[in-house]
Amino acid sequence: MTAAVAQSDFKNNIRFITLDPGHFHAALVQKSTYKGVDSVVHVYAPAGSDVQLHLDRIKGFNNRSASPTKWKQVVYTGHDFLARMLTERKGNAVVIAGNNRKKDEYISQSIAGGFHVLADKPMAINKSGFDVLKQTFEVAKAKDLVLYDIMTERYEITTMLQKEFSLLPEVFGSLVKGTPDDPAVTKESVHYFFKYVSGSVLTRPAWFFDVTQEGEGIVDVTTHLVDLIQWECFPEQALDYKKDVQVLAAKRWSTDLTRSQFSAITKQDKFPAYLENIIVEDTILKVFSNGEINYTLKGVHAKVSVTWDYKAPEGAGDSHYSIMRGTKANLVIEQGKAQGYKPALYIQPLHDDKAFYNTLKDQLEKIKQKYPGIDIRKTTKGWEVQIPDHYKEGHEAHFARVTQKFLDYVKNKNMPDWEVPNMITKYFTTTEALKMASKN
Repeated sequence: MTAAVAQSDFKNNIRFITLDPGHFHAALVQKSTYKGVDSVVHVYAPAGSDVQLHLDRIKGFNNRSASPTKWKQVVYTGHDFLARMLTERKGNAVVIAGNNRKKDEYISQSIAGGFHVLADKPMAINKSGFDVLKQTFEVAKAKDLVLYDIMTERYEITTMLQKEFSLLPEVFGSLVKGTPDDPAVTKESVHYFFKYVSGSVLTRPAWFFDVTQEGEGIVDVTTHLVDLIQWECFPEQALDYKKDVQVLAAKRWSTDLTRSQFSAITKQDKFPAYLENIIVEDTILKVFSNGEINYTLKGVHAKVSVTWDYKAPEGAGDSHYSIMRGTKANLVIEQGKAQGYKPALYIQPLHDDKAFYNTLKDQLEKIKQKYPGIDIRKTTKGWEVQIPDHYKEGHEAHFARVTQKFLDYVKNKNMPDWEVPNMITKYFTTTEALKMASKN
């Protein structure tokens, strides 16, 4: 069957194909259903625990009591799963979330084969992967295909409002340039290997701890942070990585896991052979999951960092800190114990007087037009933005938001001109930082 025939077969409908789902994000794409998307999903993957865990998660979504899904999984697990997917053409949109070492091949072959692609981050974990990704975007453009990565953090309400307030010059002023020691924008992300997803303890594959397969922390979670800086500081502006980005400094360090901690996360009793080179004294696994990048974007100094630990304190979970520094006020997101480990947005004026309050109250009406119910209250940290609970969807719900955006781009052919160059700029930044950090 030719690509043209396959596309016409799905003219008024989209059918997902899931390719080698080794990460739980592949399942979260199907935690919801979507208008115009076929309930049949073809899964192509090597046989093993990765694909079985994925199928079990989808089964859980289908069997839940509240708003169950109705996905029908058709599975092929032969050794030639990739070639079979490309030739059988059972769908027109490939979802890729798994082993990142294979991701550039999966993405490039899917695009070359005429499929749209929704890929989990990171789409590139090193410079060679970045080069493949650049070329793949060119092929996607020539074939009129959508290649899009899953940037869920754009749908976190505190980040959305941080962006909205930064666009109010009467409140925020303008973004300062900053310095390497005092960046204009800082984003920090804290994560934990042991975590709950959809109410159950997440079982991670052993390869997740091999940075040659998963990617180091400096090119993984930082993808979200670099994306947000681009999205907030230069909204709807196409960036040029050759001119707009300068990586100034980058560093990486390890998280140490005991054998028992590794077993609790992976359900495996021993370390696999491919992790031997990062095992110390036969019992400690050293995973380079942490990183920091200091860089400039169009002359604005920015810093991103990611750290991983084994398990969160009681009541806590993955957390985020962010600051955007303006000439009139700083916009700060905190998610610590004082906030009950829930993200909170603060407006911290450089001069907190009655005139600023009156301006803030007046400008708040513009925000309320878009987000009814938003308000402010005075705290020791400045003015906290009061956000109604119905805006606080949570990380897992954001996958439906991204997927719907992808579907809109596929159906309406209306992806903004800035999305592709900014994805390229994002992955240049992270992979260039890894190159620098590795030398250090």
